[in-house]
Amino acid sequence: MILVTGATGNLGKATIHSLLARGISPNNITALVRDETKSAELRSKGLQIKIGDYQDLESLKSAFQGVDKLLLVSSSADISKRFEQHKNVINTARETGVGHIIYTSFDMKDLKQSIMGDEVRYHADTADHLKQTCIPYTLMNNTMYADMIPFLIGKDVLNNGIFTPAGDGRTPFLPITEMAEANAVVLTTPGHENKEYTIASETAFSFSEIADLLSDLTGKTITYHQPKLGEYIIQLIQTGASEDDAAYITRFCGAIAKGEFHTNKSDVKKLLGRSLVSLQDFLRNIYR
Repeated sequence: MILVTGATGNLGKATIHSLLARGISPNNITALVRDETKSAELRSKGLQIKIGDYQDLESLKSAFQGVDKLLLVSSSADISKRFEQHKNVINTARETGVGHIIYTSFDMKDLKQSIMGDEVRYHADTADHLKQTCIPYTLMNNTMYADMIPFLIGKDVLNNGIFTPAGDGRTPFLPITEMAEANAVVLTTPGHENKEYTIASETAFSFSEIADLLSDLTGKTITYHQPKLGEYIIQLIQTGASEDDAAYITRFCGAIAKGEFHTNKSDVKKLLGRSLVSLQDFLRNIYR
C-alpha cells in the first residue's frame, strides 16, 4: 500500500495522478487528507481516503496501518511547527511498521546556512531525523516549481516586463508535474532506499535569461526590472498575496539573487528515463 500525505495539495495530488498513470490500482493508494470535504475528486477515482493531521498522532497511527511506502509531503503549517510535525509522521511511521519513507525536501546549496534561516532549515532537520530512525528513506530534494514563475515575475509581463528582485541568480526551475512523476517512480520501483535525489532541471536560468526566452517566444522585447524590496512586496499584495506571504516570497528572491538554488545537480532524467520538459516549452504553454 502506498500512502500519500498532503493529497489535496498541488504536489500530493499531482503525485497521485502520476501513480495512476503508471498503472497503480486506486485500491493500492491511500490519500491522507485533513479536510474530508476536499477529497471528493480523489474518492471518485477509487482511492482509499484517510483523515489525518500531522499534529494528531492517533489519526496518523490509524492511517499508517498496512502502509508499505509513505510519501511525506512537507508541511504547509506555520514554519515553527513544521519540523515537529514531520517528526510526528516519521516516528509514527516507525511505530506502525511503514517500510519506506519518501520525503519531499528542498534543494539549496546549504539549507543550514541559507539566508532564509529557519524557513528552510527545517528540511535539513527533518532529513537528519529521518536518517536516524533506521527506516529506509529517500530524500527528494526539490528545487522551486516552474509553476511559480508567473507569480514571481509580476502581472502583464508581456507589456510590463519581468518585475522581481532576484539579481542575476540562476534557478533550475522544474514543473511540478515532473516532480510528481519522479515521486511516482521512486514509490513504484526498487532500489531507492537510503538515497538522496536532486529534483531539479539540468539547466538553471536567471530572470534576465527568462526575459530573453519570453522575447523569443512572443516576438516582443521583454525587459527585466529589479525593483526595490518594498516595491516588490506591494506588487505581490496587489496580486492577492498576504503581507506575510509577500515578505516570504521576497526572501526567496533574495536567496535566488545569492545563487543559493544554483546547485548544478539533477537526478530527474535518470529517474524518469527521458529528457525533461524545457523551460522554453513550459513557458510557451503559458504565454503563447
